[in-house]
Amino acid sequence: MGFIKMRDGILLNYQKDLAKNPKGVILINHGFAEHLGRYDYVTKRLVDSGYNVYRYDLRGHGRSKSRLGHIEYFNDFIEDCDEMVELMIKENSGLPLFMLGHSMGGLITALYGVCYNDKLQGQIFSGAALGTLPSVARVKKILPIATKFFRNVKVKNPIDDSLCGDREVFSAYLNDPLVLRKATMNFYVEFLINSIKIFNERVKEYNYPCLITHGKLDKIVPKELSISFFNSISSKDKEIKIYDGLYHEILNEKIKDHILNDMILWLDRELINNY
Repeated sequence: MGFIKMRDGILLNYQKDLAKNPKGVILINHGFAEHLGRYDYVTKRLVDSGYNVYRYDLRGHGRSKSRLGHIEYFNDFIEDCDEMVELMIKENSGLPLFMLGHSMGGLITALYGVCYNDKLQGQIFSGAALGTLPSVARVKKILPIATKFFRNVKVKNPIDDSLCGDREVFSAYLNDPLVLRKATMNFYVEFLINSIKIFNERVKEYNYPCLITHGKLDKIVPKELSISFFNSISSKDKEIKIYDGLYHEILNEKIKDHILNDMILWLDRELINNY
């Protein structure tokens, strides 16, 4: 674990876990309010399957040295992501690169795919926030106006027990000192409104090979957003899996190994077919 300095001086906390005989490299983009430590098990499974894994605390999150719970522009996430990709390229010469994004991290992943369409072998999405969330629809017009006056006011993290079907996961989330409790109004508007507008305008430009996964019972990010993404993108190599009985954090559900097996099979198949 260490820090990487971004173009604007921000230091992002990151970690790399290396396989013995790596066949590929994966960058993980975590979700809103999370941190890289919540992906320890996912990382272990991927490393055991022959993939080097890089993960980092997004700016405004975890142990990264920036203002917690705040971003100026959502695009900073995209540019940070590219600096991490450049690090991976430098340290893993010749290995194919993949990206995995959960929830808000899925939105970062998708926008990265639109902005940088030639650096990766493919992308995986988990409960990705690829559209207007139900909780936002009612206040979509009011939020930007309120932010002009209250941009630095912090608002409580709205995540509830619909996070995961495993109650222990939600309990651990609530008691995790690195999980954000609040974020600024500006953060919410950049994430939930401004970035979605850009995403909707450019979604048809997306053409990476991708695996889209979602829990059928997800109340935080409805499965319909993933279905719409699948139907809108230009990718010829695309697959979608909707898992019955699962909520938002499918990678923390009790059957997470089944989902990780699906992801690893997809990664291996992409290597066989295209690399």
